[in-house]
Amino acid sequence: MYKYDDYDQTIVDERVEQFRDQTKRFLEGKLSEDEFRPLRLMNGLYVQRHAPMLRVAIPYGLLSSKQLNMLAHISREYDKNYAHFSTRQNVQYNWPDLERVPDILADLASVEMHAIQTSGNCIRNTTSDQFAGVAEDELEDPRPYCEIIRQWSTFHPEFSFLPRKFKIAVSGATNDRAAVQVHDIGIYLVKNEAGEVGFEIIAGGGLGRTPYIGPTIRPFLEKKHLLSYLEAILRVYNRHGRRDNIYKARIKILVNALGQEEFTRQVEEEWEHIKDGVMQLDQKEIDRVKSFFTMPDYDTDASNDNTFEQHLASDKAFANWAKRNLFNHKVAGYKAVVISLKSPGVAPGDATAEQMEWIASLSDQYSYSEIIVTHDQNLVLPNVKQADLYTLWQKLSEQQLATPNIGLLTDMICCPGLDFCSLANAGSIPIAKQINEKFDDLDYLHDIGELKIKMSGCMNACGHHHVGHIGILGVDKKGEEHYQLTLGGSAEKQASLGDRLGPSFAKAEVADVIAKLIDVYIENRHEDERFLDTYRRVGMSPFKEKVYASH
Repeated sequence: MYKYDDYDQTIVDERVEQFRDQTKRFLEGKLSEDEFRPLRLMNGLYVQRHAPMLRVAIPYGLLSSKQLNMLAHISREYDKNYAHFSTRQNVQYNWPDLERVPDILADLASVEMHAIQTSGNCIRNTTSDQFAGVAEDELEDPRPYCEIIRQWSTFHPEFSFLPRKFKIAVSGATNDRAAVQVHDIGIYLVKNEAGEVGFEIIAGGGLGRTPYIGPTIRPFLEKKHLLSYLEAILRVYNRHGRRDNIYKARIKILVNALGQEEFTRQVEEEWEHIKDGVMQLDQKEIDRVKSFFTMPDYDTDASNDNTFEQHLASDKAFANWAKRNLFNHKVAGYKAVVISLKSPGVAPGDATAEQMEWIASLSDQYSYSEIIVTHDQNLVLPNVKQADLYTLWQKLSEQQLATPNIGLLTDMICCPGLDFCSLANAGSIPIAKQINEKFDDLDYLHDIGELKIKMSGCMNACGHHHVGHIGILGVDKKGEEHYQLTLGGSAEKQASLGDRLGPSFAKAEVADVIAKLIDVYIENRHEDERFLDTYRRVGMSPFKEKVYASH
């Protein structure tokens, strides 16, 4: 993983002391709330319903065990003994005291972490595939390019006050596990007809109040032009993006208003002025950044183990976990292990200090001290030998971290909702609890198969509800919490926005409605057909008829 140099460390340390002084002056009444607001947002600090919320950056989701131990320490020392992993592969603390936030930032800086540009109208954390570097379907590891983008975008003077927040995702795999097409800029590593690896550039995707699947504006971009082309996109957006209406300020609105062809023309015109200048990436710089992302010293005899197959045959519980929570590795004899943060009775994405320390210890023992945060709010140990999987599973079970539900109905994406967020119209966490209680039979969940439920407490779509196979949106209906459902969304390569099912449902009805939707799916599915595929084949009508027949 990338390691700070003296320049990186100095910048982060100086930012900590700068914010310490700003916080002190605010608490002494020397800075007004209006003056302090942009300063705290630059450092990832929000004001939520009950307390400040601090969002910490985890670039492209990659953590060392030392860093995860620090996140555990912060949750215990400054918060309520837990942290929340978000859909941007970041981590959030919901209960810090304002006066202690500078101390949190200082602790983060001691392990090469920060909260810079995790909020505000700037370029946010660049996200990627949670299996980057180990995936069998990977053309090339995208993380070095994420790091190059991170270094270019951090403190970029021209893009510190954009019309609105800006999000970038990069994937190097055949299968999209990073929701690339619903980002302000999405980047796929691709090959051209000559066999050269470069980038497909997508712009204008996004969810929220007006969701869009981003169009491709350049099918192939040479690697050396990555930063200059991103710069051109940002310049066009910064120049023409609306600042008069917060709801129409995202780049997706600009791309839609201009049209794909005209937006692309303006980007290409801007790019012509800068593409051959100082922003060109030479191979030496690409190789320098790549040198930080070397593969571990794998055990060449790992594939000779046969105990893994024996345990699969003899222990059904282990076999269920292995079926759902293991991901094939490009190195024989290894697997990537997905640690579920969706245990029944726990808010999706939450982990206690003890659990984080436990995972950090296991990563030291079994996965070369690396952990990855997924965009669907779980954690990954990317490099585990097959011979160690049974023991690892047993140890994860001790901390309620071995729920065998990855990709299943209870592996929900869920924003904090009304429990914490001042923008929310309705709760999300209570609905997740309701669904968990309704679908508590693991055998039934496995029979249903892959089903991605994504839930947001408001139109801002922090829970990505638009691209859920079943999406759930909390709405306020005459002062009461209601929920609209959508069907058929997907953030994969064949991305789609969900179709609205119909009128909203009262809070107590949501899990029962989902049960009816699943009944229709089971009645209509072909063998090995996912919920999404069945919906795309049979359409909305049978689902709507079943749900509203007695409503």
